[in-house]
Formats: sequence, C-alpha cells, structure tokens
Amino acid sequence: MSPPPFAPLPLPRSIPRGWFGRYRLELGAREGRHEHVLRLQADYFREGNNDSEDSGLRFATCQSLWKQIKSETEQIQEELNKQLFDNLVSFLRRSHSEFQEKTTEWTCQMKSSEIPTAALVLGVNVTDHDLTFKSLSEVLQNNITPYVALLQAKDCPGIKNLMQKLMGQLMNCYIDVDTSDEEDWVQVSQNRIRCSMASLISWYENITKKTDSETPSKKRTSSRHLQSPPVVVIFKDMESFTTKVLQDFLVISSQHIRELPLILIFGIATSPMIIHSLLPHSVSSLLCIELFQSLSCKEHLSTIIDKLLLTTQFAFKLSEKVLQVLINIFLYHDFSVQNFIKGFQLCIVEHFCSQPLSVLCCRLVEAKKRVNSLSHSQCENVRRLPSFRRYVESQVSEKQIALLTADNFLKEVIQKLLEDLHVYHENYVPVLRCLHVFTSSLPKYPLGKQIRELHCACLENRVWETEEYESSLQLARMLNKSDLVTMLQKCVEIFASSSGKEFDKVVEKLKEFLTQFQKLEVAGACQERGESVSSQKELQKKTDLYHLQKTLLELKESRRSKKLTKFEMLRFEVVDFIDNLVRNYLVPADHKTLHEIMYFNTASALREHLNAAPRIALHTALNNPYCYLKNQALKSDGGTISNKAPDICIVYKLHLECGRLINLVDWLEAFSTVVMAVEGPNAAASDQVDDIIHARFIRAVSELELLGFIKPSKQKTDHVARLTWGGC
Repeated sequence: MSPPPFAPLPLPRSIPRGWFGRYRLELGAREGRHEHVLRLQADYFREGNNDSEDSGLRFATCQSLWKQIKSETEQIQEELNKQLFDNLVSFLRRSHSEFQEKTTEWTCQMKSSEIPTAALVLGVNVTDHDLTFKSLSEVLQNNITPYVALLQAKDCPGIKNLMQKLMGQLMNCYIDVDTSDEEDWVQVSQNRIRCSMASLISWYENITKKTDSETPSKKRTSSRHLQSPPVVVIFKDMESFTTKVLQDFLVISSQHIRELPLILIFGIATSPMIIHSLLPHSVSSLLCIELFQSLSCKEHLSTIIDKLLLTTQFAFKLSEKVLQVLINIFLYHDFSVQNFIKGFQLCIVEHFCSQPLSVLCCRLVEAKKRVNSLSHSQCENVRRLPSFRRYVESQVSEKQIALLTADNFLKEVIQKLLEDLHVYHENYVPVLRCLHVFTSSLPKYPLGKQIRELHCACLENRVWETEEYESSLQLARMLNKSDLVTMLQKCVEIFASSSGKEFDKVVEKLKEFLTQFQKLEVAGACQERGESVSSQKELQKKTDLYHLQKTLLELKESRRSKKLTKFEMLRFEVVDFIDNLVRNYLVPADHKTLHEIMYFNTASALREHLNAAPRIALHTALNNPYCYLKNQALKSDGGTISNKAPDICIVYKLHLECGRLINLVDWLEAFSTVVMAVEGPNAAASDQVDDIIHARFIRAVSELELLGFIKPSKQKTDHVARLTWGGC
C-alpha cells in the first residue's frame, strides 16, 4: 500500500503515534472537516514534544514547507516526462492515422495485421513506475482517447482474467466520459458479460456509433480526442506476465485489429530484448514495435537534489551524514526517486517536531519577524546550541555577558546571524557549481563526477584540506586552453545568474581572464612562426654532424629549464583564483553559527526508520512489548516474564530458555504457571480455565510457527524444533 503524501514512513520517536493516524484522516476527509482535522494534528504535534511552545507555528511552517516541496517535485516530474510523453502521443497519433487510412495496397494489408506497440523502458526503479503510468494514462485520456486500460501481471494469471480486467476498465472509462447514460451502463456492467474479443468489438462499435450521432454540444467535450479513438492497453510490468497469457492475447488481438484499433504499451524494467525472450518469433512478428527510453533514475535524482537542496528557495537543509544515508539507500537498495523524496519528507517532519528552534526555519524576512517574538525559554534554547556556544566563546567578555543575559540584545544578534547564514547559502551554491565545472571533467574524478558527491565532500569538512582536492588542483593546472576557456565561460554564466551580491567583481575577473586568453592566442601564433623560422635558420648554419648534435642538445636543455610561458602563468593564476573562492565560500555548514536551525543532522534516527532490520524489531516487540505498546503494566525487569504481556510474548520468552527441542507439555505447564499468576493464590482452578489456557497456548505457538521461530519435529511427536538462536 502506498503511503499518504504527508506521512509515508515509520514514526520517529519524537512524534506521537496517533499524530500520523490523524493526518491520514485528513487525506480521506472532505473539505468540511479539513480545519477540524488540522486542529487535531496540531494538538498531537504539541503533545508529542516536551517543549510545546510555538508547536502550532512549527506545525504550520512544516506543512507549508512540505506543500511547496511537493509542488516543486511534481513540477520536476512533469518536466522530465514531458518529452517522453510527447513522443508517445505522437506515436499513437501516427499509428491511429495509419489505421484510419482504408488503402487496398498489398503492403498496407500486410501491415494491417500488426499491432502498434510502444516498448517503454523505464528502468529498474519499479516503485516509481506507478506514478509514471498514472501520469501517462492522464495524458493519453486528455489528448488521444478515453479508452485506456492498465494491466498488471498479478491481476491477469490467465487470458480470461486479462479480458475481464480489460473490459471492466474500458467500460468504466466510458462511464466517466458520458455521464448521461451512467445508469444504463451500470446495469450492463452488473450483468454477467461474456468476456471475449467479440464482445469487446461489439462494445466499441456501439460506443463509436453513439458518439458519432451525438449533438454538437456533447461533441465539444470529446473534441480533444481522435475520431474513432483507439483502445490503448498498458502492460505495466511486461516481464511479469506469463508467456502463454501474452501469446494468446496478442494472437487474438491481431486477428481482430481491423475491427478494433488496438495500441499496446509495454512497460519494461530491464531490456527491450525481454520481448523476444518471452515471445516466439511467430508472435513477436505480429507487433510493430517502437522503442521509447525514459530518463535515467540517477539523472532524475540529480535534478531533484539540484532543485531542492542546492537552492536558496527552501530554508530547510540536510547535513552531510543525513544526505549520505538517503543517497546510499537510493544507490544500493531501490533506485527509487519517490522513496528518496519520502525520506526527505521524514527529515522535514522529524526536524520540525524535535527541534524547538525550527520555528525560525523559514524565509529570512519571516524569520526576522519571528525572532522578535521569541520567549525567554526560546532564547535559552538558542544559548544552548553548540554553534552559538562557540560563537559566544569567541567574543569579548562584555559581549559574552550581554549575549547570555540580555534577551533583547540576543535577538538582535540572532537576526544578524540568520542574515549571515542566508548570505552563506546564496554564495555557497554558485561557487559549488563553479568548482564542479572544473572537477567533473578531470581524469578519474577525484572529487566525484556528480555534484551531489562534491556537495557531500564540502559539507563533511574543509574540502581544500583533502588529498582529493589537492590532486584536482594539480590536474586543473594541466588543462589545455580550449577546455579552460570553456570552463571559464560556464563559470561566468553561473555567477552572472546567481543572486549573490558579492560576485560582480568575480564576473569581471573571469571575463578579464577570458580576454587575456584571447590575446595570448593571437600573440602565440606570431611567436611560434618567428621561433620556427629562427630555429630553421640556426639549424641550416650547422652543416656537420657534431655541431648539429650540439645545437639539438642545447635546444633540449633550454626547453627543460625554460621559464613558464605566459599561458602557463595565466593558467596557474586562474586555478589559484578558483582555489581562493573555494576557501572563502565553501566553508562546511556546521562551522556556521545557528546552523542547527536550518540543518537536520540526526542521521541515526533516519537510519533507524529507513534501514529496516525486521528480525531485531520482531525480537524487541516479543521480548519487550512495552517498547511498542507503551503500556505501564508491561514494564518488567530484564529477566522476568510479566503475566500481563500478550500470550505470544510469554511463549516467546519461555522458548528462549529452551534448547534445540522443546517439550510441548513442559512448555504448556510453564505458560499456565505464568498466566495463572495473575489470578492469585485464591483462584479456583477448573477444567474450563484449563481449556481456555490450552487454547491460548495453541494459538500463541501457532503464531510463533508462522513467524518462523519453531517447526514440528520428526524425531518426537510431542516436541517442536527451535529455529532461531542468539535472541534476535
């Protein structure tokens, strides 16, 4: 089940468990209950934190930030898929126009038995495919045809199931298009319909005839569709369909392609060759296949990071460790951009819920206003920040006293520090992009090929103190003139388009470098011609072998010990200038005062929720149910077994004390002893109580067997074998 947009991931410790449940109510609620649900969410947000001051404002800021980021990601997704969808729409229009041409040529008759098929290669990030196909279906329904069906392999184990699913979706599509006859079509769909290709063709003919006979006012609603619109069938996971189901459907469809304008779209995660692996030549020859390739998921991720993190549009930022956790999960687990965005969303929620000062994590103008309304306790929270402590220690004693005692003076300093942090972000991004221009084309990529790798390196520590940076500078000092000029031109564009106010002089200096390179090019050509003529004349004077060898050796020595050329000196000057920019503007974020307000750096909490360890979690739940249920009655010492715990927890802790084989009779007696302790010494033992305890024991043991902790033993009938060891 896909998670809701605002709460997709496991619950952080600092967030109350009922909060996200309330948030899910909002997703299914109607507009009339919207404000009431939001109030409930804010209450849970307040109750889940020890410092509940400004919790409502933090919740509103968190919600507003996520709405902006969600809108931005949807726009990015739409822009990245635009070219792909445009190509698919063009293919469908072209294929349908060929179907409508009623030519009698022999070649056309041969092609008329082929089914137009688009092989859409989406990559192995399967979890992102649903969103892509949903967007594609909407585009096709808006521009080509209302008759679009999406099929999954799990719903189509046989050809009968496939036809049922196909006809059911197509008829529902028709209901959405023409609501005037909704009741008639609902009655038809409720009856048993023979799911065959003949029924599908008959249904299509009736619909197209009825559409042609509609009044002009009704036709306006479907004017965006093609005349006699085709039926588009999308196989979302083509590799998962069984060969027989695909073969039967394709053979049947090709026999009726003249009556039913069918167009197929195969969703492929691996390679287009899978079509020929699944289908024999006799079946694949019935398809007129055209290949379409979606954007790489790595390029998609780079765009997401560029738009969400390397920008001053959003105040919220990720620390190096947190960003590295999200990137590692992406690269080594699922390649899912959607999961990366959900992880980013979890970081936002956790930051605003656990950090009281996140109320200042907003636009600079708004943050300055909020600083003026900070209470004394919030000012104390600022004074407890590690970065602010370092800042106080670096000041003179009089200012230290004022910062630690006077709230009004502190608020003025906070406004100044927030402004400095904003300027730091404005300057950081352009210099980072400029450095990436120089390092992304170097051999072996010492600082990484992607800008996200360089960004993590700059956040981790002073990048100019690393060996990778030194090797990058050495390689940059050997760049040829054409590459160097191209890089400088890109840097000029980056700094000219940036919002930083300090880069006007930088742009002028880079343009000056470009002008000097152009002058060197003209002067170098004249100098080379003069040197070649003089050297030729010198060599012509030496006619004997001895003097000729002596002259060549002198030329060789002079080349070794000669001074740097003007180009080499200028190249060194350019590299030193870029190095100076890096040292001034790419200071790690954790060296800036009040960075805790903007940066989420609790990587351990994120790793705990995203890097699943099901066996450890299961052991914790069974061995210490209080960890999840939060029931005070379940609190117990480490070695004791509480009689108020769930039956499966009691049985599990008893089985940990046993060896490889567990005697069921002894196990039942021990379970009965623990359970009966709650009744007290005056409890009356009866057969009914014994039967109930016996039934509870059998159910708990069956649950343990289902979870894989035990299995029946063939050695002894009244014993079970233990399967896990080590307690986790």
